[in-house]
Amino acid sequence: MEKDITRIVVLDGYTLNPGDLSWVDLRSLGVCDIHDRTRPEETFQRTRNATIILTNKTVLDGDIIARLPRLCYIGVFATGYDVVDIQAAARRGIPVTNVPEYGTDSVRQMVFAHILNFCHRVAEHGEGVRRGDWSRSQDFCCPQYPLIELSGLTLGIVGLGRIGTAVAEIAIAFGMNVLAYNPSVPAHAPAGVVLAMDVETVFRQSDIVSLHCPLTPKNQGFVNAELLDLMKPTAFLINTARGPLIDENALAAALDGGCIAGAGLDVLAGEPPPMDCSLPIARNCVITPHIAWATRAARARLMKTAMDNLKAFLRGEWVNVVNGIGMKG
Repeated sequence: MEKDITRIVVLDGYTLNPGDLSWVDLRSLGVCDIHDRTRPEETFQRTRNATIILTNKTVLDGDIIARLPRLCYIGVFATGYDVVDIQAAARRGIPVTNVPEYGTDSVRQMVFAHILNFCHRVAEHGEGVRRGDWSRSQDFCCPQYPLIELSGLTLGIVGLGRIGTAVAEIAIAFGMNVLAYNPSVPAHAPAGVVLAMDVETVFRQSDIVSLHCPLTPKNQGFVNAELLDLMKPTAFLINTARGPLIDENALAAALDGGCIAGAGLDVLAGEPPPMDCSLPIARNCVITPHIAWATRAARARLMKTAMDNLKAFLRGEWVNVVNGIGMKG
């Protein structure tokens, strides 16, 4: 009878649910061990009897998967699933699922939070008022930074998937021109979007470049010194996709050297960043701590879809499987 018990292990549930959501739905499906976070050396011990593992960023490599004889399902609390060796899971006949869409609205909000921050410097102007700068001013208004109007500027988008397309919609509503490059497959351009033939054109012609492409072995560090050198000195770079897309030393040098006007980043190559990371102290670099995805509404959608994936599996159905298991026939 023991072998029939569904044992569910959540390896790193805190970022998904820091306490404002509920695990009740998951607990109804089996015996649950829910961990806030798991260090690499703890993974095997915590999963050795698991039939189901749910992870966000905790790595499940081929060695771990091979050592878990009872494991029959892996669910990833994210769209990207590079933390799991999906081929090793496939060789064992273990399906791996993801959540392909949950944070589009949340992420596109963050993109424009960074863009509008550079346009209006709301926090800095507010601090100036608190310091009494406006009270001491001889004029009725007291702008302390150049103000930027988006209408008529060009937003360059690298990666025209769900989020890139959603960002384009907002840009068009602001009256911006949108130039996009899709690195993986030819994309059909939504109304109002012009497709570029290469990424260099996007970096060269845009006033703001926003990255929305997945991380692959081929594009790691593709935003390098040569590409940054193509940008206008008045241009801004926004990254809410994946940190390793950018050569961080090259970006820091471009910022400090005045080659570009600024960067708004929600992701870095190392998370959390090491203390000697060059970007937090680079000129006009604004970094948020990987929170674009993390509105409560987005996290609730993520949790619900992950639960729906798991419930479907327990019924013998296959939903959002990323490694081909159960999809044939």
